[in-house]
Amino acid sequence: MKIFFGVLIALFTVACASNSNFDRLRNDVSELQRSSFESRKDIDILKEKTSVIVKEESFTAVKEGQANILARINETSGSIQELRGRFDESRYFTEKSFKEFTLERDLLRTQIAGLETQIRLLKDRLAVIEIEAAKLKEPIKDPAETSQPTGDAAKTNGIMRVDEGLSQAGPAPDSKSGAYEVAYQLFKDRKYKESREKFEVFVREYSKTDLADNAQFWIAETYFAEKDFESAILSYETLFKKYPDSDKAGSGMFKQGLAFAEIGDVKTGIIILNRLIEKYPDSKDAEAAKKKIADLDKKPKKKK
Repeated sequence: MKIFFGVLIALFTVACASNSNFDRLRNDVSELQRSSFESRKDIDILKEKTSVIVKEESFTAVKEGQANILARINETSGSIQELRGRFDESRYFTEKSFKEFTLERDLLRTQIAGLETQIRLLKDRLAVIEIEAAKLKEPIKDPAETSQPTGDAAKTNGIMRVDEGLSQAGPAPDSKSGAYEVAYQLFKDRKYKESREKFEVFVREYSKTDLADNAQFWIAETYFAEKDFESAILSYETLFKKYPDSDKAGSGMFKQGLAFAEIGDVKTGIIILNRLIEKYPDSKDAEAAKKKIADLDKKPKKKK
């Protein structure tokens, strides 16, 4: 019996001890859970802080990267603008040079055509001279006629040369202004051939005077008035070459352009009128040329 009670007491003691240990163990678990929860909370706070710092650093890095990119873009844009400016400048000079080359080429073609015309005219005049020379070789029936004047003019190398009878039409032949006025009056009277002869003599005798260029201009005008446009073109060209600074150059270019249009070479006529506008932009001839170009643009550009 004592043994039984001893066992019960032992079991009770053990049971009590087990309950006490279990409570202690449960408290330890609760403490561990609380510590784990607090640690997790601290970790979350640290994560949140770390995330903010990382975001700020990333944002700063992005801003710096964008600033560098913008700087490079601006630098590249400046280089592109500079290259574009150089390209536009090069294109302008290229187009200008090409235009000038085209004008020079067309003018050279015109001059070649003029020279060909001049050669043809010289051949025709040479044929006339040969005929006249043949006539001079014929026997003279009346010797008394050899002492008589042959007229006011004689042909030499195909050009009408006025003799010493200049005074018959007006002032004395030794008067420069008088000789010029005689020739000009004949032009106003529409005696173009006679006027041209007088002006040709004037140009030969007074080639160094201030009226020589005017005389050459009026020679060309006599051809133009007679509708001998090819001869007019050559005479205007002589004016430009011999007297490039003449105050008649603008008017000569205008009339030469019209002469080309009259023979059907409208393209060359427009080229010459455009050159007149470029060279004498503020002149009355330039204004007239602009109006004439508007009319000529409606016509065929080149003679076939």
